[in-house]
Amino acid sequence: MSLPAEPYVELPKHIYQKGVKHLCENGVTQVPQKYILPPQERPVSLVVNDCIHLPVIDFTQLQGMDRSRVLKVLSNACREFGFFQVVNHGIADEVIGKMIDVSKRFFELPFEERQRYMSNNLSQPVRYGTSFNQNNDGVFCWRDFLKLSCHPMQDFAPLWPSSPVDLREAVGEYSMKTRHLYERVMDAILESLGLTDEKVISKDGNQLVMVNCYPACPQPELTLGLPPHSDYGLLTLLLQDQVEGLQIQHNDRWVTVKPIPNSFVVNIGDQFEIFSNGRYKSVVHRVAVNSMRSRLSVASLHSVNENVTPSPKLIDYLNPKRYEDTNYADFLHYLTSSEFKCKRFLESRRIR
Repeated sequence: MSLPAEPYVELPKHIYQKGVKHLCENGVTQVPQKYILPPQERPVSLVVNDCIHLPVIDFTQLQGMDRSRVLKVLSNACREFGFFQVVNHGIADEVIGKMIDVSKRFFELPFEERQRYMSNNLSQPVRYGTSFNQNNDGVFCWRDFLKLSCHPMQDFAPLWPSSPVDLREAVGEYSMKTRHLYERVMDAILESLGLTDEKVISKDGNQLVMVNCYPACPQPELTLGLPPHSDYGLLTLLLQDQVEGLQIQHNDRWVTVKPIPNSFVVNIGDQFEIFSNGRYKSVVHRVAVNSMRSRLSVASLHSVNENVTPSPKLIDYLNPKRYEDTNYADFLHYLTSSEFKCKRFLESRRIR
């Protein structure tokens, strides 16, 4: 199947840096040149698009007689996929519904309102932007986002957008619930590794809530919502709407994750792969877009600022130390000095 001829829609820099939502609101009918990937990087899996049902962890079963069995399922998921889905997690449907609803209404605000939070500074605690890193991205992603620092909440909540009027309340409740879920999931993951006494969770660890908007795209075969990447932190808890788009690399193929209503997709981040000395995998994933419907997701990203080093308990003669120590400052330096590409940061920490 041949791809359509490339359009060559050139846009002034100040136009495409206003974001994809702004382009769509102004009636764009072709993907502008700034968003067109080189042929070898385009989402060819849109032609052959396999779906995958990730391992499902029923959180209620972790609390009962089935805990040892579920921990084995969890361990296999972290080794084989680096991803799993959590159901019966204890976060009420109402909390999830409010978060999705207020997120959609934020992106429906007039551009002038959203623009108040735009910044090229990657360290801003509240930031509205487009692509991934506008400063360095050679090709932009078909994505707009709202990044909200969430911990400690009392420091950041006053900085969150005041419109929609219920955004702060919805984000506050959602971030508290997901942080608690993260802590419980992390406890289970550590137990599955036999590391129940390890202190990988820091009370001062970072939590970012990243709200992603992927507008319907007129030519989805030419671009991506997010390029192939792995997440930097310890764990990510992802809430998806019911529009497919998340794809992971599994057995050298791109496969689409089937959403489960009100579930969370959990994935291992680079920090945890380093901590586990490679036992559990931070897997490359990307986001495809489509021409029919916009897509929204909310990622709760959890990381630590201090040094992350492979656990001594997972190092021996047969399993030598595989990664250099790393910290958040190293990662920020990487972000500001390199174009965001597939797993290069994690690979840069690997001991050869």
